[in-house]
Amino acid sequence: MLDVPVQTLAGEDTSLREYAAGGPLLVVNVASKCGLTPQYEGLQELHERYGERGLRVLGFPCNQFMGQEPGTPQEIQQFCSTNYSVSFPLFAKIDVNGADRHPLYAQLAATADADGEAGDVQWNFEKFLLDADGVVLERFRPRTEPLDPTVVTAIETALGDTAPSA
Repeated sequence: MLDVPVQTLAGEDTSLREYAAGGPLLVVNVASKCGLTPQYEGLQELHERYGERGLRVLGFPCNQFMGQEPGTPQEIQQFCSTNYSVSFPLFAKIDVNGADRHPLYAQLAATADADGEAGDVQWNFEKFLLDADGVVLERFRPRTEPLDPTVVTAIETALGDTAPSA
């Protein structure tokens, strides 16, 4: 999974392997005009809180859910930095479901959530926690906030810290 080609928001070719060297990844499909868009704030907080310890939050804009990410790469970057001070990596807009589903999400969608349900991404801001080897550890549905205790505990466990954070 780590070697699946992806593009940065700036159009540069890369792969998740470039980001996984230091630790776990939190892969999230994001959108700028969604009721869940304020989750950017929690994602940025996770990035700041755990980034030095190796966590990488990776945002993948997606326009498949009611056209809630219509912007150009420049508009997406501007929106995220201006409104939520996003400094974690953002990638080129992709499809997470359907016939044109990106190969990364074809693999992620095969992972079951806590209720044992795999399959299509339900909406914007679905989160997948991967270890540094690309193994999916957890899948969190869109309404699970980034700072929800289940997410934070899973991240801390992936980082090797079982003590809850303050």
